[in-house]
Amino acid sequence: MKKLLAMLLAIVMVLSAASFAVAEEAAEEKSIVGKVYGEDYTNLYNAVGKNITIADVEEDPDTGFAYITVDGVRYELGMDFLSMAMVYNTTPAGDYETADDVYAAWWRLYIQRWNYLLPEVPLYSNEYYDVYNAQIKGVDTHPTNPFWAPPAALIDWTSEKEDNSIIIGNTTDLSGKFRYPTFGATSPGAADNDVGGMTIGLSTVTNTKEGGYVWADNIVKEHVETENEDGSKTFTITIFDDLKFSDGSAVTAKDYLAFGMAFATPVATEASGRQVRSLTVVGYDEFALYDGTEESIANGASKTYKGLRLIDDYTFSVTIKADYLPYFYDITYAAFDAQYAPMWIGAAEIKDDGEGVYFSDDFYAKNEEGKYITASLIADTARNTDETYPYSGPYKVVSFDVTDKSAVLAANEYYKGNYEGTKPQIAKVVYKKIISTTQLEDLKAGGVDVLSGITGGDATNEALAMADASNGAFVYTHYSRAGYGKLGIRADYGPVQFVEVRQAIAYCMDRAQFAKDFTGGYGGVVDGPYYMGSWMYKAAVEQGMLLDAYSTSADSAIAVLEEGGWIYDAEGNPYESGVRYKKIAADQLSDNDKIYKSKDGAYVTTEIDGYYYMPLALNWYGTDNNEFTDLLQTGFLANDNLATAGFVVQNQIGDFAPMLDELYQAQVYGYYSGTPMYCCFNFATGFNSAVYDYSFNWTIDPSMYEDYSACYVKDLADVYWLK
Repeated sequence: MKKLLAMLLAIVMVLSAASFAVAEEAAEEKSIVGKVYGEDYTNLYNAVGKNITIADVEEDPDTGFAYITVDGVRYELGMDFLSMAMVYNTTPAGDYETADDVYAAWWRLYIQRWNYLLPEVPLYSNEYYDVYNAQIKGVDTHPTNPFWAPPAALIDWTSEKEDNSIIIGNTTDLSGKFRYPTFGATSPGAADNDVGGMTIGLSTVTNTKEGGYVWADNIVKEHVETENEDGSKTFTITIFDDLKFSDGSAVTAKDYLAFGMAFATPVATEASGRQVRSLTVVGYDEFALYDGTEESIANGASKTYKGLRLIDDYTFSVTIKADYLPYFYDITYAAFDAQYAPMWIGAAEIKDDGEGVYFSDDFYAKNEEGKYITASLIADTARNTDETYPYSGPYKVVSFDVTDKSAVLAANEYYKGNYEGTKPQIAKVVYKKIISTTQLEDLKAGGVDVLSGITGGDATNEALAMADASNGAFVYTHYSRAGYGKLGIRADYGPVQFVEVRQAIAYCMDRAQFAKDFTGGYGGVVDGPYYMGSWMYKAAVEQGMLLDAYSTSADSAIAVLEEGGWIYDAEGNPYESGVRYKKIAADQLSDNDKIYKSKDGAYVTTEIDGYYYMPLALNWYGTDNNEFTDLLQTGFLANDNLATAGFVVQNQIGDFAPMLDELYQAQVYGYYSGTPMYCCFNFATGFNSAVYDYSFNWTIDPSMYEDYSACYVKDLADVYWLK
């Protein structure tokens, strides 16, 4: 017996040693850290993707991974490739007879790849309930849905309140960036976006209640689409000559061009701290380089933006590069909003001598300090919250209270109507910050008329009970959410930059139970970034979509962590207990990663013999006054499975804006310290548009990454090595 036990022990030791060696080898993955884009590597899609059809793709039936073979070399397809092909490579081929069929196939492969990489962890997808003061009429005949939230839907409603008003509540803060909600950021705040949607309008192409896109026939008098010999496409748009801003001034073609032109220049880049790219438009690259000097022209810049034309006072055109055609959603290329030109360009003029639009020289004028004078104007405009400049949407901002984060809007009497010709009938809209824990009391007291997106079991039960017992004073509608609450991840920083860590987090969390606890049975959980009511989801299911549900298992988490190289302790010895560490070569880590540590400083990335050992420590920033955050205190922070697997989780609870700064690792809202700390965050995401397009959002191109990256993931399958 002793001899048998000794033999078994020897076998176990051999197997353990072999596993340790395999894990060490896994830790030595090829990395793009320290490599030069354009010299050492480029995007696989850029290199070979344009001519690939869906018929060229081979799918692994077990993993759902997609592959192509080019010149005898087999390539795995990453997120950037799949997201690009999904909208740009939709020409029917093979067994796929329509562009819709092709799109659905690429979409399925994209979702399957996302499910493997798991750049964020979906935790619940719920039913939404919108509760109303019954004095707001029209909700029953013009209800909200995932594509048509209260700020858009209220144009069809009326108010029986004495002052003909409606008060809308939102749990997120208004920052005041109503003129351009994404100014200085990669994505808009939800509240700012709502106000922006009510005040920016007269769009040439607009979204519908069903989530589609159509030409606005009451705005656009005529539109012509021309396919050019070089493969580009020109949309020529003539607007009606009776359009007006909120102050009664005329809207002209220049008001549709000024914003896009200004934000393609170094002037707006200086104002916002980030470059807003219009990669699809002919001439953008050269125009974006022009800084007002002859020297820039000598270096390849152009004063003229060739892809935009000012044809007459009410006609303009845009020409799209051949590289971005054919495009599944090409109607959106022609979507322009009316924005009062002087608020973005001051006294400068927009001109066109027949070769394209350009600004008069004063747009690029500088002060004594060498700063663009117009940049200061742009920065002020982006945060303007009064009637200094007129508005083009159904409402105009009358006032904004920085203290209580509320805005008052009044109906725009000159607004011509939405795509159905409907004009606002409610005279005043108050948009205010509410606290989820007291929102029902606020509603009952008359402090708010609309509570949208109520979710969570307790909150939903309480809201429905209140409405049902109100004797008709309050009513509600509901719909399935097109999106989910999530554990968001800064997936290029700290331990979570490694796919096995993100997968292990999912394995450790009981997502189904979390969804049940949070929604109270009014929802469930999804395994990818999709809305189950969408047409492409239904088509993908019919095609046999393959997704991992990441069923709760600490053993599964440990297995993927060990395979990924998390097999050490803090001293670099084989892991036995406590917090795991991963051995990483110095040239595979960024400077921020080399100083990564737990929030309390107890677990730090340590250099040993030229290698860095990173702790499996997750620093989580949660937002306060949030039931989602509260549930994560047990579901994530104090999760026994995470501790068993070798994680340690530490947290910070605070406001939403500072959390976003930590996620962006930038002073978008003025809170970021300059040194990153947090890699996990809780918030939500939505898919409330018929345009499901994440092209460029998974780029590995450093010049685009910070502005475009959806989840801060650089999929190594997207790397095409040049040497």
